[in-house]
Amino acid sequence: MPSTLLSSDLLAGLQQRRPLLWLNPNLGSTLPVDAPHADDLAEAAARLQRCAPLMATLFAELSDTGGKVESILTAAEPLQIAAGQNQQQGAWYIKRDDALAVAGSIKARGGFHEVLALAESIALEDGLLTPDGDRRLLASERARKLFATHTVAVGSTGNLGLSIGVLAAALGFETVVHMSTDAKPWKKDRLRARGVRVVEHEGDYAKAVAAGREEALATSRCHFVDDERSRMLFLGYAAGARHLALQLAEAGRPVDAAHPLFVYLPCGVGGAPGGLTYGLKALFGRNVHCFFAEPVASPCMLLQLAIGPQQPVSVYDIGLDNQTDADGLAVGQASPFVGPLMASQLSGVYTVRDEQLYVDLLKAKQTMGIELEPSAAAGISGPAWLTLSPGGRSYLRTHDIDLTGATHVIWATGGSLVPQPEHRRFQERGRELRGSQTHFVDTVSVIDPRCL
Repeated sequence: MPSTLLSSDLLAGLQQRRPLLWLNPNLGSTLPVDAPHADDLAEAAARLQRCAPLMATLFAELSDTGGKVESILTAAEPLQIAAGQNQQQGAWYIKRDDALAVAGSIKARGGFHEVLALAESIALEDGLLTPDGDRRLLASERARKLFATHTVAVGSTGNLGLSIGVLAAALGFETVVHMSTDAKPWKKDRLRARGVRVVEHEGDYAKAVAAGREEALATSRCHFVDDERSRMLFLGYAAGARHLALQLAEAGRPVDAAHPLFVYLPCGVGGAPGGLTYGLKALFGRNVHCFFAEPVASPCMLLQLAIGPQQPVSVYDIGLDNQTDADGLAVGQASPFVGPLMASQLSGVYTVRDEQLYVDLLKAKQTMGIELEPSAAAGISGPAWLTLSPGGRSYLRTHDIDLTGATHVIWATGGSLVPQPEHRRFQERGRELRGSQTHFVDTVSVIDPRCL
């Protein structure tokens, strides 16, 4: 039984759905031999750069950026104050992937990259495109006819499906998105409006992915975007680290031993936060500290790393039901590709209740005018774990970190495409819960002796 490999404190905390902080005892260990290399990261960044003119051609929303799909970095002092955090313990910023053009979420990074890589590959093989050719040829009528003979499929809770579906359909691919029946109806409607075929499946995200994978294997000329195992998705996400580095430099925020960078990333299956962590660690090494945030009902990455990345485990194995309003994070089992990579690179994972997500998204709206979906608010409580919990303070002592010059980046992962009635419902729920949340009263910090 997987539960026998967990400490009693950790198992009890997870099963009781108590928000907790888990610190990674294997931080700094050796990466797997098949881990992506610097050349892989550079090629992903180069692909997005050379395809930018194509993206500007396909989507009017990208004309002002020349086709680059990037988000702003916003100073978040008002939110920091509202969260009760001491401004002497570093400066807060929000990375606005909730407002990424076209797809409206962090999933645009990896999803667009994989579809562009596929389109390039098909066009190069056909002779339509040369290696140094203008990628705008991929939007030509000849290219559309070529891509129409191919299918792109993906299994998704919604946001990845949107990113894959929107671009694949725009290029002319036959596009299929497999989703669980309880995925948000507005996401399904938006995909169908783009000409994407949506296939609904009973069960959770994992079952939708499995069904999509099986159908793809039985379909000729079908490329399945595998959220659980895709290297191309991962590299697309990792490419986002370079832009953040530029933005921090422009904001006058150095990253070094005296000015550490802390990044708080909502985590579902792990691809997006894992890719960004990988890219950031490649740039900043031990001076960047990445923490994942997961719902108390769906701590799949925490559980996988605590047991060991080589033994597959699901939250169902310890009695959790994977039921959360943070639908983008409702994943029962972590990516078997990302888990082994994060075993050496991730500083830790903390869990958060749905109630806290609603309170925090309301704070973001009231202080910053930013409208987030619940899953995108998971990063907001991250800095408090460092400064207020025994585990967080232990981490700072162990790594000899002074937060005075620190930068805290809260990664907002989605929300701009959410219909306004949904946003109003989220915020009303936050108002109902405000005042009832005492974030650390009944929480635990799980400190593995190997972290000390």
